[in-house]
Amino acid sequence: MKASGLKRRVLLQGGSVALMLGVHQIARGATILAVRVWPAADYTRVTIESDARLHSQQLVVGSPPRLAVDIEGIDLNPELRELVGKIKPGDPYINGLRVGQNAPKVVRIVFDLKQAVVPQVFSLAPIAAYRHRLVLDLYPEKAIDPMEALITERLREAPRSSSGSSGNDSAVASAPSVPPPAAPSLAPAPDGGPPILVRPSPNVPAPRPLPGSTALPPARPPAGAPMPVPVPAPDPLGELMTQQSTRPGPVAPPPPMAPITPAAPVAPAAPLAPARGNATASRTDRIIIVALDPGHGGEDPGAIGPNGTREKDIVLQIAHRLRDRINASSVNGNPMRAFLTRDADFFVPLGVRVQKARRVQADLFVSIHADAFTTPAARGASVFALSQSGASSSAARWLANKENDADKVGGVNVGNHEAQVQRALLDMSTTAQINDSLKLGGAMLGEIRGIGARLHKPQVEQAGFAVLKAPDIPSVLVETAFISNPEEEANLRSVSYQESLADALMRGIQRYFAQNPPLARSRQL
Repeated sequence: MKASGLKRRVLLQGGSVALMLGVHQIARGATILAVRVWPAADYTRVTIESDARLHSQQLVVGSPPRLAVDIEGIDLNPELRELVGKIKPGDPYINGLRVGQNAPKVVRIVFDLKQAVVPQVFSLAPIAAYRHRLVLDLYPEKAIDPMEALITERLREAPRSSSGSSGNDSAVASAPSVPPPAAPSLAPAPDGGPPILVRPSPNVPAPRPLPGSTALPPARPPAGAPMPVPVPAPDPLGELMTQQSTRPGPVAPPPPMAPITPAAPVAPAAPLAPARGNATASRTDRIIIVALDPGHGGEDPGAIGPNGTREKDIVLQIAHRLRDRINASSVNGNPMRAFLTRDADFFVPLGVRVQKARRVQADLFVSIHADAFTTPAARGASVFALSQSGASSSAARWLANKENDADKVGGVNVGNHEAQVQRALLDMSTTAQINDSLKLGGAMLGEIRGIGARLHKPQVEQAGFAVLKAPDIPSVLVETAFISNPEEEANLRSVSYQESLADALMRGIQRYFAQNPPLARSRQL
């Protein structure tokens, strides 16, 4: 009996010690392990990583705009203090921040904002190399429209491109030297909608005749006919913005001008310019948009090579090189334009990548990646298209599953309604889109082989890649090489190899359009 009582006391004492340790652990709370900031034009992300799940409350304050976030159950530590120095001057949304111990076990972070934001605050469970993460995404009140961003970029370059021939289109001669017209500008719409393109009235002298040609006298319209309106420099995206400004609804009143009768022809028998002008005018009828999708980004580094090369950095560099080639090219006299789903180091969810490409009504979608495998022996480039009936190989299925997990690593607010809408979008696909994607992939694969690169598979493979499920855009995913292979990792880091690869992809795009001319289309804004 005495031994039994002693044993009972030992057990009770041990339980008390365990209970005290448990209370101590609860009182200690979570520990902050790291903080990261990912500024971008689309949104700025702030990530706070900890060894346990964090709970927070936030409050948006205006005049001046601020965001206060209280994180419960933690003490201020050096990692949190580092957050102050991680804010960059070029951040579009955060001007600065303050962090301090607001109350016992409550740390307050106050963000001084450059503009009003719509914050999304959510938690992510541990995955890959990350522990628990508290994510603060700061979005602008008015979401950035990819089409407007593309138009604005085009308008900035219009004064440069209008002074000579565009890209590789040798069929269009250089225009004669004339004083540059005043640059168009974007005026805010009164209804808060997208900006309206405002073109100043041109006042440009008549061009000098080309050497060896005979100058035609100025064409005179028939008596009573309205004076013709001067034609501005070719600007396909500018024309789209002009169309937008004429949609029904309140718009900025145009400057007073002489009335124009739409039905009256403008002197068809006496053209104002030689035939070359007709070719130039046709350039405004169509613009070929290629959506480039550098994989991963931000919190998601993608695959990492044996020497530490990150996939997200390499594919962004290749995308920039390919963008330059696309922007300098044309198809049958129609200028080409590249649109990047991300142009910096930030994360874009898979569904948003598809949404962006569809918003700009892209003609093609090219997702760029660098593969990795469990063994460094794997090597070679691959091109993939979507499959509705299962993967073409076990390797293709494995890779698709890995790439489709990008949202888990990069971090998506699954409670957001927009994310659910995008998931529904990803369920759509068409047989015609897949057939066109296979043609595009075959053209690219042949050109990659042409630069001497090794191919992992000699044909286009298929699998259920979420990022390829735009139902109306031919879409391919290019695995440029195995970054897990030391030799191919070195190639991917080489500028000359990146240039050769961008050349091959460009030739593949041109070859596809040579065999499958782009159809006429009228883009809607």
